[in-house]
Amino acid sequence: MGIFSFIKDAGKKVFGIDKPSAAEAGTKDVKRENDKAARKLEQTIDDLNLKAENLKINIENDMAVVSGRALDQSTREKIILVVGNSEGISQVDDRMDVENVEPEAIFHTVERGDSLSKISKEHYGDPNQYPLIFEANKPMLQDPDKIYPGQVLRIPPLGDKR
Repeated sequence: MGIFSFIKDAGKKVFGIDKPSAAEAGTKDVKRENDKAARKLEQTIDDLNLKAENLKINIENDMAVVSGRALDQSTREKIILVVGNSEGISQVDDRMDVENVEPEAIFHTVERGDSLSKISKEHYGDPNQYPLIFEANKPMLQDPDKIYPGQVLRIPPLGDKR
């Protein structure tokens, strides 16, 4: 799919509070922390039951490279969002393959004042289609009222509930 941009400091904490910068620590320390964060992301993806064969995440600076083979397009997109919606990640380089090809979703970055119904009206012309967006972002979203500025959401084609 390519390279996706995210807001580096808007996501879930994966790196921990004391992640050293390259200037503050040796290259080995930064690499070790990046590898640790990548393994945490892989575990999170597994815990969310997002299945991909040979899933591998590599992090360098604020870019994550994701490779492997997802069962379908929606799983691929959810994996990209789990990685990109993590604090410290500003770009995801998607190098994943998909077993079952499907239409791609649109990604929407949440802005201050957004709600799922407002986003639904913007993309579908109908605010009452917000459950489709909520369902498409499960299991990352657990409550339709809990989204935050900077978060990136999947907006599936109308009629697609994955």
